[in-house]
Amino acid sequence: MRMDLIYPRWPKLKRQTPFNLPPHGPVVFAATVPEEIDITFIDENVEGHAFDDTPDIVAMSVMLTSQLPRAFEISAQYRRRGVPVIFGGIAATLHAPEVAGHSDSVFIGEAEDRFPEVIEDLKAGRLKRVYDHLENRPAIDLVGTARRDLLNRSLYNYRGVQMVDLVHASRGCRFNCFPCCVGFLGGRQFRPRPLDRVLEEMESIPNNRLFLVDNSLAQNRQWLIDLFTAMAPLKKKWVSHPIIDDDRILSLAAEAGCWYVYQAIFDTSETIRNRVKRLKDHGIGVEGTIILGTDDHDEDYIKRLVDFIQEIGVDMAEFTILTPYPHSPIRAKLEAENRVLSNNWLDYTADTVVFQPRHMTPERLQELYFYAWDTFYQSGGYQLKMGELFRKVIKKEIADGTYRRYEGHKRRHPANAGKDDMHE
Repeated sequence: MRMDLIYPRWPKLKRQTPFNLPPHGPVVFAATVPEEIDITFIDENVEGHAFDDTPDIVAMSVMLTSQLPRAFEISAQYRRRGVPVIFGGIAATLHAPEVAGHSDSVFIGEAEDRFPEVIEDLKAGRLKRVYDHLENRPAIDLVGTARRDLLNRSLYNYRGVQMVDLVHASRGCRFNCFPCCVGFLGGRQFRPRPLDRVLEEMESIPNNRLFLVDNSLAQNRQWLIDLFTAMAPLKKKWVSHPIIDDDRILSLAAEAGCWYVYQAIFDTSETIRNRVKRLKDHGIGVEGTIILGTDDHDEDYIKRLVDFIQEIGVDMAEFTILTPYPHSPIRAKLEAENRVLSNNWLDYTADTVVFQPRHMTPERLQELYFYAWDTFYQSGGYQLKMGELFRKVIKKEIADGTYRRYEGHKRRHPANAGKDDMHE
């Protein structure tokens, strides 16, 4: 039996230099598919799709709301030819009723130990319209090593540098942050994977650079101590979402190879200033993540926030616009106040205003989004700052003997190791 596993393309963040990471959701899902199924993986963000094959089933993996319009187009092409299409992933779960109208089946929730049922139903000609496992989560120890063998690794590099591979050590989040849907998707429960399984997966990845895509690394102090201590001998270099601001934790993170952290910057407080300083004091880079357009933001505040971000010396900054994704706390609030202006999912890219801000027009918030990007990067563009982060990690890799030249396009003279990587 043959399956096409498709990851639809989506519009990239305006002002940010385009790059593509190896996707995580599709290859995690692929690990749940019975071994006898022959999977062809297509990532439309890096390769074309001719639609000239006829698989037994198409699995549409959709992470982002903005992927849905393209996913619906792809699904229609296959269904017209009689090929059944099943949707799964974060966006499929968030938009399940709408997705059901564009597919033969929708899988809601986590697929470990659940997807073989779908295959058996397909073989028997009784594919269900909905497989709802949102509240019936599998045991966390069933999460296996992602099927990264399906990836064409040569397609995931930035200016000649191998991009990070995504991996997760836990699921769920006990927090309920206002812009986030995780509380709905994974339940407000922290579910760590067994450490031996996590380490086994990390060791199996043919890449020294990883992105720990756990929802938060600020949920359990002892677990972080155990995780970072176990990771240190691997000598991997990795990035993550925020880490507990604790001296021992930060020291262990640095020893375990923490390269940089995506740190939310939500105000101009000394707390944020000190958090960034402490990360940098431990040799950990900082990419500030800044949401613009919250109800406490007026024009002057946004400009002060941009000045503050420059002042505290973050290595990079990623500005986004508050976006009311379905099943997030902010969506419920804005809907109750009749402030959602658009449900065009192509605009749900976090760079387009789709709601009525409290203290300005939507048009002015859109202008301030571009102002933030242009002001922060006026002394050096995104590419230069990103390049500097990569140069720092290459130096660390050379120092501890883990550096491996990327051989994607051409051979280099050994004397240029660590020099040519940013110029290919």
